[in-house]
Amino acid sequence: MKKKCVCVLLSAAMAMTMFAGCGNKDQASAGETNTVASADAEKSSETEGAEVNVDESSGADMSATEAAEETSEAEPFEATTVTVFAAKSLNTVMEELIAEYNKTQPNVSIVGSYDSSGTLMTQIEEGAACDVFFSAAQKQMDQLQDEDGLAVDGTRHNVVNNQVCVVTWKGSGTEVTGLSDIGKAKSIALADGSVPVGKYTRQAMVNAGMLNKVDDVSQITTSEIQEALGGVEINECANVGAVTAAVAEGSNEVGTVYYSDTYGFEDRLQILEVVPYELTGNVIYPVAQIINKEADELEQSAAEDFINFLTSDDAKTIFQKYYFDTDVE
Repeated sequence: MKKKCVCVLLSAAMAMTMFAGCGNKDQASAGETNTVASADAEKSSETEGAEVNVDESSGADMSATEAAEETSEAEPFEATTVTVFAAKSLNTVMEELIAEYNKTQPNVSIVGSYDSSGTLMTQIEEGAACDVFFSAAQKQMDQLQDEDGLAVDGTRHNVVNNQVCVVTWKGSGTEVTGLSDIGKAKSIALADGSVPVGKYTRQAMVNAGMLNKVDDVSQITTSEIQEALGGVEINECANVGAVTAAVAEGSNEVGTVYYSDTYGFEDRLQILEVVPYELTGNVIYPVAQIINKEADELEQSAAEDFINFLTSDDAKTIFQKYYFDTDVE
């Protein structure tokens, strides 16, 4: 279309020149020469202008094309597998996150391993092949990054926040109203101190004056909590998933879990109290790429790409659906 426009302009210029040259036959030879020269100059000017317009239009098209390419979705990776070690409380939401990620990266197989952050951290320290670590607390990530040097520089991000809840099974008839009188329960499901939700629960109890202050609350034993609560039966659990199951099934009257763990259990669990941040502190979930000597360049690139997805707006929408707080710094 642009070439046709140029041709029309050139034809019009030539027609105008011919009309100007024939318009007055009585003009002197010099005048005719001047008229022709002027028409030639006009034609040349119009032709050059047309050529400039073509170049500028082509440049605009190129810019639009380049912009479209930059904003389009990235090319799919070739087939590879990324191993993600994630906190047990992320198990359910990760299924949907992985499915969403695979809509644009169908060749990247995300294999998740879920357990308490402390257990996963130990496995990584002992040499387990891991590409991405998604912890339920800063402590484990700090150790892997600062003490072990196993986190890839520049890949760590705070992704979501969470809250500790005191829950019971629906219809339990418990007298417990929250953390302050949790000792009224006949039995409690409680994660041990190495599990983030267990650590945050202990921190809340210390700040509420229920336990004595110590340098490291994760070292407070289940026996010490039992004694402080008047000898109530406590089922010490290996991770938050085990606590959730124990209460939902009615094996224990109450327990402390994350708010996100109540997703999907609305018909079986009753939240007695959402413990305020003033007692627990922020429950930040950091993610980082882990140095994996067994991973090739493709696997490493895919791992970094998956972390970028976890911090995207699309991922935030999914996290919010599962009761996570995405307003983090």
